[in-house]
Amino acid sequence: MLKRTLPISLPKPHGKRGKFAKSDAHNLWERLKIHEAAVLLFAKDPHVSFTNNRAERDLRMSKVKQKISGCFSVSEYAHTCCRISSYLQSMANRGYNPLIAIQIALAGEAHKIWGK
Repeated sequence: MLKRTLPISLPKPHGKRGKFAKSDAHNLWERLKIHEAAVLLFAKDPHVSFTNNRAERDLRMSKVKQKISGCFSVSEYAHTCCRISSYLQSMANRGYNPLIAIQIALAGEAHKIWGK
């Protein structure tokens, strides 16, 4: 667990008003103290990755689409695009080829894989 002592911070100069700027080390210590369980979750649960690179890769194509077209003309199209890409990414994580995943969805057999 984290050591529960604050880094040394400089005293507030006399005659100055407002909040005193904390050091980077102090701010990091406070964030780690608040989010300690979430930060160390990867050490307890083997299914949690150390970094968020996978999540960033999953969002990359949506950002590319947004940059190219500017935006979706209707919010329903944005939701549909996100739903389709989420399904394909989930199937890829389970080891399915994207074309096979599309065939499964069009055949209406996705419930067999997801158990619903």
